This record gives sequence, C-alpha cells and structure tokens, in this order.
Amino acid sequence: MSVAEQQSVAELSARVEFLEEKIMDALEAVKENQERMGADIAKIKEAVYNPDTGLYARLRVLEEESKSRAKFLWILLSMGIGSIGAAVMSHLN
Repeated sequence: MSVAEQQSVAELSARVEFLEEKIMDALEAVKENQERMGADIAKIKEAVYNPDTGLYARLRVLEEESKSRAKFLWILLSMGIGSIGAAVMSHLN
C-alpha cells in the first residue's frame, strides 16, 4: 500500500470515527428524551387516572355537586310554588 493510500485510509478512518461519535451522541440524546417523555407521560397518567385526586375524581365530585344543587333548586321551587298556592288558597277562603 502506498503512502497516499495509507493517508486516505487514515482520513476515512478518522471520518468514520467522527460520524460514529456523532451518531452515538444523537442516540444518547434520543434516549434521554424518551426517558424524559416516559416520565412525563407517567405523571400525566397519574394526574388523570388517580382515583382520589385525578381528573376523573374531580369531575365525579363536580357532577355530584351539580346533582345535589339541582335537587336543592327543585325543592326550593316546589316550596315556592306550594307557598304561593297556599297564599292564594288562604286569600280565596
């Protein structure tokens, strides 16, 4: 092998090592990003599905409050209509 060929092979070897290092750095960055995204997804999943403090638990509480508020309003409406009816009946008699 001539000196020029040896120099060319050495340059190619250096380029390949450089590219290999860049690829390994990029793969390491992707791996770190995937680990971070996995942790973020786990936190989101916990926030949504946690039975005591998750999003669905809070929605369930709001629905229950809404139902009880509706019942209370119907009771008030019934009492108001009953009171008006009683006042009208007592006024007629």
